[in-house]
Order: sequence, then C-alpha cells, then structure tokens
Amino acid sequence: MDVAHPYAAVTPGVDGAVLVVLAGTTAPLTGRQIARLAARGTSPSVSAALDRLVEHGLVHRQVAGRAYLHTLNRDHVAAPAVQALAGLRGELLRRLRDAFARWELAPVHASMFGSAARADGDTSSDIDLLVIRPDGVDAEDERWRDQIHALAESVYAWTGNHAGISELAEAELVKLRRKPPPVLKDVGAEGIDLAGVPVRSLLKVKS
Repeated sequence: MDVAHPYAAVTPGVDGAVLVVLAGTTAPLTGRQIARLAARGTSPSVSAALDRLVEHGLVHRQVAGRAYLHTLNRDHVAAPAVQALAGLRGELLRRLRDAFARWELAPVHASMFGSAARADGDTSSDIDLLVIRPDGVDAEDERWRDQIHALAESVYAWTGNHAGISELAEAELVKLRRKPPPVLKDVGAEGIDLAGVPVRSLLKVKS
C-alpha cells in the first residue's frame, strides 16, 4: 500500500486523487483548487479527469462565472466505493486499534509513527509501530510474542507493507524519558495513539 496515497492500490491515476479530494469536502471546488489539493498530476490531467468523472455522473459540475465548480455526486451508486477509498487510512487505524483491544496482555501504550503516520511514504514504507510492554511481562513470554507476531502478520495482510515494530519495556521507558532516543522523539512529534496511555502522557517527564 502506498501509505501517502492508499487509494492508489485500486485507482492509481489522477482520477483517484481527484475523487479522494472531492470525497473529503462538500464545498464546491474549481479544477485549480482540486489540482492543488490532490498534489498529483498536472492541471490539464486534473481537468481531463474531471471531464471523465462528470461524463460518468460521479461528479457534478456547475458554472460559476468563468469557472466551473465541482462536487462529488454522493447519490451515485459508485459514491460509497469512493468514500471507502478516501477512508482507507482511517480503516487501517481502526483495524490496528481493534487488534490491540483484543490482546490478552494489553500494552501500556501503542502508537503508529513514521511515514505511515505522516502520510508521506510509499509502497516500500514500513508501518512503524511503537509498543510498550508492561512490567511483569517478560520479553520472551510466549503469549506476548504471539501477539507481536500476529500483529505483524495482520499488518502485512491488510496493507502489503511490513510492520516495523519498536518494542520497549515499561521500565526502559522511565529511563528514556529524559533523553529520548530518535524513535521516541518521532513518536512524540507525529505518533497516532492506538492503545493504552496517550503519547503526550507517555513521554511526559515526571518530576
């Protein structure tokens, strides 16, 4: 999965980018606005995509002076598929949260960070996850290791991307808060909470 453009797995061209932009708003947009927000293709290719989508009835077009305004036709039979494509990143987060919620040995904290969190990677990017193991659970505990392995397998099945799982013990975290390693700095800057203690509380230095 292209972590910056998840919809590209199904519709890799400019049309997909245009549809995702329109699915994200109900405000009418000009072709120029759509091209800027899509950040893919050229103005002519976006215009051509809009012409095709209008022809198929999936996009409404109205005249506004010298410009054309466009909106997604949410009554179209294909509109639910478009909205699903636009929500793929949110679906990944939902699945990750559901997976952690089912763990028998719950993590102190779990979050997604890196390019998947920033949405600026590609198909070769790992889905980077930080998992904090609670005190009292050994690193080699079979149940814990099974959970980690199952998570990695699920991430690959869901996305085609490998899971880059950074694992820390709760006791290690206490020592690392004052001088956090790069992974914790990244989590603090861009981490998306998935389970347990929120990122802001996790990295707060206790006096």
